[in-house]
Amino acid sequence: MRKTMETAAIATGRLANIALWVAGAGLVAMTVMIAAQVFWRYVLNNSIVWSEPASVMVMGWFIFLGAAVGIREGYHLSFDVLLYVVPDAVKKLFHTLSDIMVAAFGGGMVFYGWQLAERAAHVQLPSLGISGAFDFAPIVGGGVLVVLFSLERILRRLAGLHTSRFGDTETAEA
Repeated sequence: MRKTMETAAIATGRLANIALWVAGAGLVAMTVMIAAQVFWRYVLNNSIVWSEPASVMVMGWFIFLGAAVGIREGYHLSFDVLLYVVPDAVKKLFHTLSDIMVAAFGGGMVFYGWQLAERAAHVQLPSLGISGAFDFAPIVGGGVLVVLFSLERILRRLAGLHTSRFGDTETAEA
């Protein structure tokens, strides 16, 4: 199992890097769109009608992709005061319970995000000319990555591999 998880960790690491690059490109694209909108509005006295809804859509992607990668790397929000006083075995149990809860939250993102997308699929976004389902695609995509990365953390821990948790003193067993 350990060798399989090491291979899987390489694949999910590459996926996380791709997600970070896409998120970074989205941040740059959103900044360019907003800057162009400001220039058009205040200098050219005109408006780019698609810039605001497109920027919000791109923002959704870079937020959810970045959050998913943060979960993989252990940078998500946690309340860990108790972890300083419990034995290592209990720490691992608490980390695993946390990862299970995060995976369940990601599953909820996928399930409810998909329902929202289905309900908005018949609506056309007037300024972009695309289906309203695209507004909810970042929730579904981010949720899929949250579930995947949380499950990876759980399986890596079970295989005795380090899980790269920020501030974590957990070590892998040989």
